[in-house]
Amino acid sequence: MRWGLIGASTIASEHMIGAMRAAGGEVASVLSSSADRAESYAAEHDIPVGVTDLDALLDGDIDAVYISTTNEKHFAQAMAAIAAGKHVLCEKPLAMTVADAATMVRAAADAGLTFGTNHHLRNAGSHLAMRDLVQSGRIGDVLSVRVFHAVHLPPHLQGWRIDNPEAGGGVIPDIVVHDADTVRFHLGEDPAEVVAMQTASGLGQGVEDSVMSVWAMPSGVQVLTHESFTHRFASSGFEVHGTKGSIVAKNVMTQRPVGEITLRTEAGEEAVPFETHNLYARSLGLFHDAANGKGRPSADGVDGVKSLAVAAAVAKAAKSGQRTPVDYLGV
Repeated sequence: MRWGLIGASTIASEHMIGAMRAAGGEVASVLSSSADRAESYAAEHDIPVGVTDLDALLDGDIDAVYISTTNEKHFAQAMAAIAAGKHVLCEKPLAMTVADAATMVRAAADAGLTFGTNHHLRNAGSHLAMRDLVQSGRIGDVLSVRVFHAVHLPPHLQGWRIDNPEAGGGVIPDIVVHDADTVRFHLGEDPAEVVAMQTASGLGQGVEDSVMSVWAMPSGVQVLTHESFTHRFASSGFEVHGTKGSIVAKNVMTQRPVGEITLRTEAGEEAVPFETHNLYARSLGLFHDAANGKGRPSADGVDGVKSLAVAAAVAKAAKSGQRTPVDYLGV
């Protein structure tokens, strides 16, 4: 598979280029709004072509695009790629609105193209092991989930995320979507309604940098989440509590294959082993397979629409102070 990168981004350089190559793909071109950036990025990462025009990238010899620009650009870029017959892997959130995200995903389906959302956490060995415990009944019926995803956003990633609502800044579109996807992955159901409170606690300028929310699941499971950009000394975690046991995972809400998982039951505590493969390499391998007619991406377009719908409901609930249903627009 020959890839075109739409966005000369940090995540592409730190994670995705290597994952594409590890999965047997080739990075053929990169797009940046700056000619100097396109040229220097291409040279630094051994990419043959750097361009500033989207049509030039789409007219090139590529099979798929990876979109990692700022959020407000995703919709137009994805729609152009789909119209050009390219498979699409898009960063989250897919778009600025749930309606636009659904339009992108439906357009790809109508064109017979593979559409993936770059939700990395469901590819982690830790989360795969935890999901197996839940699905196999080791903890009985699930009662509640607690997600701790309050971190410190490093300076090189701050920029538009902390001060530009028009570009999709704020912790809700940046992190709540990940937690929504991960909860859906573990429980196999979609949040029905939410309550939330948000604040700016040191970094946010015109956008929220911290939020807490509670989600009601159709089964009756309650989900508590905390997301932040400002918690320098906090650790992340994911807990699933059931009638026969609890899963307590620490430091697993990350791009790296790290952390620890403990299973607690009447028999006591036991450490849960898990695979330490590269999260993004697994994701890219599954995407390549899906584009070749074998299986599906680890997170497809519908997954991306649904994670955005949860984030949109959290944002609305935080502003209104009211219990808010999640609207998935029929996807």
